[in-house]
Amino acid sequence: MSEVVYEETATMIAAGELQSFVPFGREHCRNHPNAFNLQLRELQPASELWSSDGAAGLVGSLQEVSLQERERECWQLRKGCMGAREEDVEFEEELYTAGNVVVWSQGSRTQASNVYKAFTVDSPVQQALWCNFAVPLNKKGDEEVEQTVCIVQSSCINVHTITGKDFISPLPFQVSNVWATKFGLLLERKNTASDAQLSSPGEPLPTVFSMLHPLDEIAPVVCKPAGLFEGCRVQYASDSTMKIVFSCSQPSVVVFYDTVQGIHSVWALRKVTHDERSTVLRCPAEPAGTSLGLMASGFLTSHLRNTSRLDSPGGSGAAGALHSHQSRIITSSPGLHSRVHSPSISNMAALSRAHSPGMAAPSFSGASRFNTSFHSPSPRHYGLLHSPNNTMNETMLVPEMEPIIPDLCMEQLWSETVTTPCHRELSSQASKVFLTSDLCENRYLCFLVESHQQLRCVKFIESNDSSQLIFASVTIIAAKDAEPLQNIDVMLVLEACGSLVLYTGITKVSKVFVPGLLSPTFSLTNHIPHLSTPMENVSTPANTGNRHLQRLDETAMPSPVSEHRGPNIKHHEASFLEDYTFQQATPCIHALRDPVYNRVTLELSSGTMLRISVPEIVLVKWYNIYNAPGGPSAHAEWNLFVTCFMTLMGYNTERLTWTRNLHFEVPLSPVIAAKKARPSDGGCDEAFPPSSPSLTLDSSAPLFPHIPVLFYVLHLLYQELLLDELQRARASSLVCLLQQLARDLQLEEYVDLYWREYPSLISSFTENCIIDQGKSTLMQCPSFLKGKPPCVFSWLSRCLRGEEVPPFPYLLGICQRTRLMVLSYALYILGDDNATSKNVPKYLVKFSAGLFSFVIILLVLDCVPGLCVCFTLKDLESVPFGVALPIREAVYRCREQPCSDWSEDVCLLIGRQDLTRQAHKMTLAKSKGVSLSLEPPATTEADEEEDGMSDIIQEVTGLIWSQDLRVQEVRRLLQSSRPVRVSVVQLPEVSDHEYIEEKENKLLQLCQRTMALPVGRGLFTLFSYHPVPTEPLHVPKLNLTGRAPPRNTMVDLNSGNIDVPPNMTSWPSFHNGVAAGLKIAPASQVDSAWIAYNKPKSPELANEYAGFLMALGLNGHLTKLATLNIHDYLTKGHEMTSIGLLLGVSSAKLGTMDMSITRLLSIHIPALLPPTSTELDVPHNVQVAAVIGIGLVYQGTGHRHNAEVLLSEIGRPPGPEMEYCTDRESYSLAAGLALGMVCLGHGSNLIGMTDLNVPEQLYQYMVGGHRRAQAGANRERHKSPSYQIKEGDTINVDVTCPGATLALAMIYLKTNNKSIADWLKPPDTWFLLDFIKPEFLLLRTLARCIIMWDEILPNTEWVKSNIPQVRKLNLRIGCCMMFSTMLFEFLSQAQDYITAGACMALGLRFAGSANSEAFDCLYEFARTFMKIMSFSGTTGYYNLQTGLSMILLAMSMVMSGTGNLKVLQLCRFFHKRTGGEMNYGFHMAHHMALGLLFLGGGRYTLSTSNSAIAALLCALYPHFPAHSTDNRYHLQALRHLAVLAAEPRLLVPVDVDSLKPCYALLEVTYRETKWYDETTVELMAPTMLPELHLLKRVKVKGPRYWELSIDLSKETHHLKSILCRDGVLYVKLRAGQLPYKDDPQGWKSLLASTINHHNSGVRAFKPENISAFTSEPALVSFAEYFCKTSEGMKHVSDTLGLFSAMLYECVTQECPEMLPTYIAINQVTHVQLVNDRVEFNTFPLWQLRLVVELWDSRVLQDTTNRHNALLTSEFLPIMKNMVDVALDSWLTGICPVKMILCLGLHKCSFVYQSTDQKIIQVKEVRKKLSLLVISLP
Repeated sequence: MSEVVYEETATMIAAGELQSFVPFGREHCRNHPNAFNLQLRELQPASELWSSDGAAGLVGSLQEVSLQERERECWQLRKGCMGAREEDVEFEEELYTAGNVVVWSQGSRTQASNVYKAFTVDSPVQQALWCNFAVPLNKKGDEEVEQTVCIVQSSCINVHTITGKDFISPLPFQVSNVWATKFGLLLERKNTASDAQLSSPGEPLPTVFSMLHPLDEIAPVVCKPAGLFEGCRVQYASDSTMKIVFSCSQPSVVVFYDTVQGIHSVWALRKVTHDERSTVLRCPAEPAGTSLGLMASGFLTSHLRNTSRLDSPGGSGAAGALHSHQSRIITSSPGLHSRVHSPSISNMAALSRAHSPGMAAPSFSGASRFNTSFHSPSPRHYGLLHSPNNTMNETMLVPEMEPIIPDLCMEQLWSETVTTPCHRELSSQASKVFLTSDLCENRYLCFLVESHQQLRCVKFIESNDSSQLIFASVTIIAAKDAEPLQNIDVMLVLEACGSLVLYTGITKVSKVFVPGLLSPTFSLTNHIPHLSTPMENVSTPANTGNRHLQRLDETAMPSPVSEHRGPNIKHHEASFLEDYTFQQATPCIHALRDPVYNRVTLELSSGTMLRISVPEIVLVKWYNIYNAPGGPSAHAEWNLFVTCFMTLMGYNTERLTWTRNLHFEVPLSPVIAAKKARPSDGGCDEAFPPSSPSLTLDSSAPLFPHIPVLFYVLHLLYQELLLDELQRARASSLVCLLQQLARDLQLEEYVDLYWREYPSLISSFTENCIIDQGKSTLMQCPSFLKGKPPCVFSWLSRCLRGEEVPPFPYLLGICQRTRLMVLSYALYILGDDNATSKNVPKYLVKFSAGLFSFVIILLVLDCVPGLCVCFTLKDLESVPFGVALPIREAVYRCREQPCSDWSEDVCLLIGRQDLTRQAHKMTLAKSKGVSLSLEPPATTEADEEEDGMSDIIQEVTGLIWSQDLRVQEVRRLLQSSRPVRVSVVQLPEVSDHEYIEEKENKLLQLCQRTMALPVGRGLFTLFSYHPVPTEPLHVPKLNLTGRAPPRNTMVDLNSGNIDVPPNMTSWPSFHNGVAAGLKIAPASQVDSAWIAYNKPKSPELANEYAGFLMALGLNGHLTKLATLNIHDYLTKGHEMTSIGLLLGVSSAKLGTMDMSITRLLSIHIPALLPPTSTELDVPHNVQVAAVIGIGLVYQGTGHRHNAEVLLSEIGRPPGPEMEYCTDRESYSLAAGLALGMVCLGHGSNLIGMTDLNVPEQLYQYMVGGHRRAQAGANRERHKSPSYQIKEGDTINVDVTCPGATLALAMIYLKTNNKSIADWLKPPDTWFLLDFIKPEFLLLRTLARCIIMWDEILPNTEWVKSNIPQVRKLNLRIGCCMMFSTMLFEFLSQAQDYITAGACMALGLRFAGSANSEAFDCLYEFARTFMKIMSFSGTTGYYNLQTGLSMILLAMSMVMSGTGNLKVLQLCRFFHKRTGGEMNYGFHMAHHMALGLLFLGGGRYTLSTSNSAIAALLCALYPHFPAHSTDNRYHLQALRHLAVLAAEPRLLVPVDVDSLKPCYALLEVTYRETKWYDETTVELMAPTMLPELHLLKRVKVKGPRYWELSIDLSKETHHLKSILCRDGVLYVKLRAGQLPYKDDPQGWKSLLASTINHHNSGVRAFKPENISAFTSEPALVSFAEYFCKTSEGMKHVSDTLGLFSAMLYECVTQECPEMLPTYIAINQVTHVQLVNDRVEFNTFPLWQLRLVVELWDSRVLQDTTNRHNALLTSEFLPIMKNMVDVALDSWLTGICPVKMILCLGLHKCSFVYQSTDQKIIQVKEVRKKLSLLVISLP
C-alpha cells in the first residue's frame, strides 16, 4: 500500500463561525417530564409529541429513569431533508436519544432549533436512527420513499413516519445493531453466550436480517462471497465473526470487519435475484440423506412467525396487513463461508427459546398483524400453539408453515489483503467509516483505525454502466480522527499532534486554525516514523495524476501546535496520549463528529464541544491569497488566477516573460506545482529538473488535454465581456491570456482578431510555447475551433447590413448578454417574430461548459465583480452605445404604444414608470401622506372637521369642480353636528312664553330636516375613509338643538313647552350610524376585534351602533365578524341591532345562498320555520328585514322553496289576537321585493316553478279577487281569521298591490315582455281608472317601463306616451268645465303619478350615464311640477311633492356622481323649505338626491345592472315616511340599499413623478349598439367613465403625456381593478411638456418655439430653464454643469453649444436616454481619433460603425423611415465626416512614428530605414491599417 500523501505548500486557513455546541435534545429533555408509567401504556405503546414545546403527557413508567440511564445519551446530526424551506434551505436535523426519550429537532444558522417531533417509549432506547422505506404505489413497480425515525428497543422497533403513521415491529431475537440502507433496515443478531451451547459444530445461525418495511416480515440476508471459482455459493450470512461497521445508501454498500483475521471488506447490497433465491431455498444433498435445509428453514420460519404472533410487542391491529409474497418458498441458512454447514433442527428451535425477548414481555400481542397478507387473500391455517420448550411441536409445524424468503443479497466487492499479523494485540476494527470525494470528483471510502491512528482511504470508481464498483488504490493518512465535509468536497483530519488539517481526497490542502482556541503546550511531531502495518506491502495502482504534489514542510508553517519531541513516545499504543504526562494549559481537540454541510463539531479534552464551519474553496492557493488579512487587490487576484490556470495547463510561468513580470502583493506558488513529490521526512522543495525545456508545455499537467476547449470557452467569455462597458478593462486583461493560448495552438485567425482589437497591447507579446507534437494527440481539439473566430460585433454588423448571419455560439448560463443581444437583433432588426421561441438554434449555438470549463469560468466571473446575468434597464446603460442603439430604438417604439397588460419588468425596461407603478395597486385614500402626498382638507374650523365629511379627497374634487365651491356647499347642507339657526320674529302681541313655543315649534320643523340628513351624508361620504385599527370610528353628532339670533341663545326640545313625539331620534340615530359606517372603504383593514371595539358603552348609542353594523355589511366587512359576536348581538333582543345585523350580513353575502346566513334569517321568519316549532316573539320590523335578507342572499338564484314562501307571504292574511295586523303593508312590500330579487330577471324562465303560476298570482295580488287557499304548512297557521280586520276571502289590494307590482317588474326586468307589460298598462276608461289608487299608477307605470327596458327614450314624448288617452281627452273637456271638480282632481292626480313613474323609469334606465337628453327631459318636468305647486294646483300639495321628489331622485340618478349644478340648486331650494307639509320623508328624499348627485365625493356613480336596479327599487320606493318613526309602508333601513348600486367609475390621472392628481386628455371609444354606431369622444380626466360594457377602448391621448391604451374589447378586468383603487391611473409627462394646470393652452411648451423653424428653437433654447420642461434628473444635472456659459469657460463655448444642441435634441425627440450616446459619439470622434493617443484599440470604431450601419438601414435605404430613427438630426453625418478626416490623416502619415509604435509595425517585415528618411512604405501601411481599422461605409 502506498503511504505517500500528496501535500501542499505550507498554508493555513481560518475556520469561521466558532460556536459552543450543546445538543438541543439535551436542553429539551431537562424540561421533559420523562416516563411515568400509567396503566395506559398497554393501550398506547408509544406517545408522540407533535408540539414544538415538546411537552409530553404524564404517560410513562412509574419509576423514573436512573442517573446512569440519563447519562447514556447519544445523538446524530444530518443535513435537513424534510423538503427545501423557502426561508432557509440549509438546515440541520438532530436525533437525540436519552433514556426512554427520543427528540427530533431542526435548526439552522439563521433560525433557532425547535422540536419537530419527540417520542417517549416504554423501555430504554437502544438505538435511534433515520431510515427511508420504499412503499409500492402500483403493480408497475413504482415506489414512494417514506421518511421515518426508527427507535430500537430490546423487544421491538418503533417506526414513526413524517406523515403521522406509527408502526411497531416485534423483534424475534435480540439485536446488537440496526443499520439504515437503501432498501430498509439491516439487523445484526446479538451473539449470546448460549449460542455456543445451542449450536452444534459447523451449524451456525443466521446473523444478518433485513426488514424492507415495518409491515414486512424480518427475513435473513444471503451473501455471495468473492472466490476464485465462478458461481460462488450463495448462502445465508451466518458468520458471527463478521461485524457490520458501516452502511450506505448511495452507493448501496455495507462494510464488514472480520474480528478473527482483522480485515475489512466491502459488500454491495442489492435485491436478491430469482436464481439466488432458488439456490438458497433448494434442499442440499447431504450424505446422511436428511433434508436439514428443509427442516432448518421451517424452524426458522416457525420461530420468526410464532414469536411475532405470540411473544412480540403489541402492534396495532389496525395496521392491517404485511408486505408478503406468494412466491416465498422454504429457505435454508448456510453460513458466510462455504465451509460452514446448514444449521440443524435443534439449533433453530433453540434460537426460538434462547433469543426471543418476548418471553420476558408476555403482555404484547400482535398476532393479527402477522396473520394477514397484502397479496394473498386466503387465510393461513396454523396448527396448535406450540410450547417454546417443545421441539417436537415445532417440528410438527414445519409442513404447515410458509417459509420466509430472503429479500436482500450482499455481494463481496473488495477486501483488505490478509498479511501476517504484526500487531495482533491491537484491534484493527474501524471506529468510523465514511465516503468522501475530492475536487476532481474522485471518490474514496475511508475507514479510521483509531488503534493504529490511521485513516485508510480506498479509491473506487463506478463501472461504465454504473452497475458495480471498482476499488483501486489504498492510501494511509496518519490521523487520530477525521470527518468528511461533503458539501465542499474536503475532509477534516485531526492529526495525532492535535492539529486540524484539510484534505481534498488524499491531497493535503492546508491546516485549519480555530480562532479562540489556543494551541496546547505540546505536539507530537509529524516526523514520527510511520507505523508499520500489514497494509504496507499491498500493491495497488499509483495515483499518477497527483505525483506532482510537494510534501508539506510543517516546520516552516505557523502551526497552532507547538513542537515538542519526546524520545519515548509509544507510537503503537492506542492510549499513548493518556500515558504521556504533561501539563495542559488549555483544552485540546480530542475528536471530531457530526459533519453537516461545511460545519463540524470539535470535542475538546475538557468535555466541551465547539461547532465550526470550514470555508468553501475551489482552488486553495487562490483562496488563501484572497482571504488573507486585508485581501488582495483586483489586479493581484487576476494575476493569481492567470498563474494558477496556466500552471494547471502545463505552462512554466516562471520562464514565460509576461507571466514572470506579473507583480503579486504576496508570495505565490501554484496549486499543483510542476514538481515531483518525494516522501522525504524534511519535506523540502525539490528544484526544477535541469533538463526541462523552458518554453515547453508539460503534457502531464491536469488541464493539458483540455487546453483547446478551455481556450474556446474563454474566448466566448471574452466576447461576453466586450458587451459590457464596465468590464472592458477585464476584457483587455483576458485578451493577454487568450493571445498566448492562440499563439501556442497556432490559431492565426484568433491572433489576428486580438491584434485588430488591441494592437498596442498585443504588440508586446512575442514568446511562443512549444507543444510536443507527440503529446498533442492527448488534446481534445474540437471541430468548431477550426472555423472563423466568433466575433459578436461582426455578427451584429452583418445583421444590420441585412446579410445572412450564421448561428452565434454561446455558453449556457454564462453568456447571457450575448444571447440577449443576438436574439434582440434577430427580433427587431431581422423582424423574426419567432426568434425568441422555436427558432433559437437559427441564431444561436448552445454550448454546455464541462466541469473544468465551468470552474474556470466561475473563477473568471469571481475575478470580474458585477458581471450580471440578468438584463434590466440599468444593464442597457452598460451596453456599448453602438450595440445598444437598435435596442434603444425598439424600447422607444414600445414606450410610445405599450400594452396595458405588460408585466412590471417590461414596463420598467421601456421606461414607463407610470405603468410600473400602476401594478403596485395604490389607492388615493390609502396613500394620503405616504406616496401621493395629498394635502389634508383645507379647513380650520374644529366643528367642520367633526361633521363626518372631512375625508373627501379635496385634491381630486378640486380638479373635478375647479371653478366653484360646490363641495363645500354640499358639506354645509348635509352637516348635522352644529345647531341650526332658529329665526322667529317676536310680534308685539306675542308673549314671551308663546314666543318660546314658536321657536321650539320652528326648531321641531327644522329637526325634521336635520334627522333626514344622515341618509344623504352616507351617500356623499361613501367609501372615503380608511380607519386606523387602533382608533375607534368617529360618529358625527346628530345635533337637534338650535341657536336663536340675535343673542345666539340655545333652543332645545327638552324644555317641555311643546309635545315631542316619543322615540323621535331612534331611526335618525340609526341612519347616522349607517352614514358613519359607509365611510369605511371596502379595502380597509377591518377585523372582528375592531368591530367589537367600536361597540358603545352607553345604551343611548345602541341605535347608532346598529346602523354601523348594517353599514359594515354594505361595504363587505361584516363577514369578518365572528359568529359568536353575531349570536351575542341577536340574543340581546335589541330591535335596531337585529335589523342592522340581518340586513348587513345579507348584503355582505349577496347572491351566495350561504346556508349559515339562511338559518340565521329563517329564525326570524315564521313562514320558514317548521309548523311545529315554537312561536318566537319576533318584532315586525325585524321580520321585514329578515325577509329582505332572504331576497338579498338568494338574489338571482331562482330558489324554488324561498320563491314559494315569499309568494304566499305577499298575501299573508292577518291572524287572530292582533297577529300580523299592524304595518302589513311593509311586510307585503318586503315579500314582494324579496321575491323579485330571488327571481331577478328570470322572466318566463322560472325553472321548476310552473306549478306556482307566479305571474298570475302576482297579477291577482295587483287587481284583487278571491284569496286562494293556503297550501302546506301555512294552512294551519292561517286557519283562524283575524278578529280585528274583516277582509273575508277577498285580497286586500291596498296591502298586496305594491309588493306584487314590484315583484312582477323585477322578475321580468329588461325582458321586454309585452304581454306582461300590458297587464301593468293604466286603464283607458274612467270606470276602471277609478278602481286604482293614484300612487299605484306610479308603481304600475314604473314596472311597465322597466320591463320594456329597450323602449325607454330620453324625451318628453315618450314620458307623455305613458299617459292613457282617457286622461288626455278629459283634460281638454275639463277645461270647458263640463265635468265635476272631483273627477278632474282625480284625473290630474293620475297624470301626475304616471308622469312621476315614467320619469323614475327614465332615471333608472339612464342611471349614472349623465345623458344630457335624459337630464333635460327630467329637468323640464321638474320645472313643470314646481310651476303647478306655485299656484296650488288641483292635484294637492302632497301628491305634487311626491311626484317632484321622485323626479328629483330620477335626475340625481342620471347625473349621479357628476355634481350637476342645476340639480344642486333644486336640492338646495328644497333644503330651505321646512314649513307646511314638508315632512320628514320629503326631506329624506331631497337629501338622498343630493347624496346621489355627489355619490362618494364624485368618485362613484350608479350602475344599471339587474342587481343595481333591484337595490334602487328597494331604496327609492316612492312612499317616504311621514315622520321619523314611520315604517308602515316601507322599512326605513332599506333606504341605504342604494349603496349596492354604486360602482367606482371615476378615472383620476396621477402624475407618476409628482404623485399628484392632474388633468389628462382621454379618448373614449364606445362600442357599436343598435342605437348608435361606434363613437369616439374626448374627455378631460378626472372624469366619470360610462359603464364599461358600453366601451371599446380608453386611451390616454397626447401630446402632453405618454400614450396608454386600455383595450376593453377583450376583457375589462384591468380597468375594473384601476377603478376599484380609487381610479388612480398613473400617467407620465413627456419631456418638454407642462401639465394642463400650469399651461392650459400649451403655449409655454418647449416645442412651441420650434413650430416655425427648427434652428430657431435651438437658438431660443435656454439650458437653465430645462427644469421647467422635464423632471429627468440626468437632464437637469447635465444642463446645470455642461451647458451653462461662464466667464472661465468662454474658450470652450463651442463645446457648450454642442452640448446644448444635444440636450435640445434629446428633449424635443422625447429620448433623454440618448444623451450618453451623443456624448459617446462625440468622444470617439474628438478624443480617440483626432488626438493622437498612443494607446489605441478599435472598440470605439466598432461602435461608430454599428451606429452608421443602423442609420443607413433606417434612413438611406428607405427615406420614409427617417422619422423612425432616434438619430434624426445632422449630428451623425457631421461626426461621420470627422472620423473620415481623422482616418485619412492617419493614412497620409501625419505622425508616422507614433503610428508605428502604436500599431506595433516596427516589428513587421515591411518597415525599413532609408536615406531619404522615409521610414515606412505608405502602400504597405495602408494595407495593414485597412486590416486594423474597420473602415466606415
